[in-house]
Amino acid sequence: MHALPYGFKKFSMSDPLPACARWKDHMLASRDPAAYRLYIEARKVWRSKIAWQFTREEATRILTDVKKAAELGDWGARALMAHFYLHGLGVLESNHVLDANPDKSVEIARMAAKEMQPWGLYDLGVAHEHGYGGAHYDVDLAWAYYLRAAQLGSPEAQMALAKAYSEAGRPKDEATMLQCAYQQGHGPAAYSLALDAGVNKRYQESIRIYQEGVKFGSIECARDLEVMFRHGYWGKDSDEEKDLLRTLGIGVDPERKRRYSAISDALEINPDLKLSRLDLILPLPPAQLPPWSKVEDAVTPESYDKPTY
Repeated sequence: MHALPYGFKKFSMSDPLPACARWKDHMLASRDPAAYRLYIEARKVWRSKIAWQFTREEATRILTDVKKAAELGDWGARALMAHFYLHGLGVLESNHVLDANPDKSVEIARMAAKEMQPWGLYDLGVAHEHGYGGAHYDVDLAWAYYLRAAQLGSPEAQMALAKAYSEAGRPKDEATMLQCAYQQGHGPAAYSLALDAGVNKRYQESIRIYQEGVKFGSIECARDLEVMFRHGYWGKDSDEEKDLLRTLGIGVDPERKRRYSAISDALEINPDLKLSRLDLILPLPPAQLPPWSKVEDAVTPESYDKPTY
């Protein structure tokens, strides 16, 4: 094992769990509006189509604007550039504009980690766990980064710790870390908690969490609710499950099924969508469904306030 960075400690199952923290509390207090707008508009274009549908001109503009916003200091843009460098940009010969360069991706993560930004610490942990981008393979070092990232509120790191506690047979500690991520609006955490509640027949709690997960942008939650309203049950075609769900007003509902299907299709293209207005157009039973015209009716409106993390 290589030496841990100053202030870091090795992850140990015997240590107390990290306190729930919020990643936004450990980012810059504000963002330059011009750089932010350049980044957010480029990201909108990037999330507007499936990867193979972009023209070379569109892919070039996305890359140019995100890179410019990153150079102007926007950390959201820098994180997206790290993603582009890790995976490349443009999946076809006709729209390929950037080769994968893991070294540059990790370089950006190191910059963020040096400033103790939770996402950078987590990404650097992933690099060390898999040994790419110039980050030497070292599982202990990777988990030290995951621990520090979780302490600073990275929901992805909190999920990593939840999995570790689960594998160690500590379901209460797993649930605690999942709740930490869930309280920050993390879709995968919502999905895990909803699944657990459903398996343990806490159906009302499960459905509520699924709905919150859809608001967070979880395609898995949207798909599971689509299945529920298509069949009137989830995984078990049992009279007991159907009867319990029926007491909650749950049954075959083609219109609700159609709306969740449309939302999951939209999230397939744009996993960044947040749907804070979901209950206005797709409330859970026994509420009646109001009219709707499109998924955008549920999407969180764009904020024109001074951008913050």
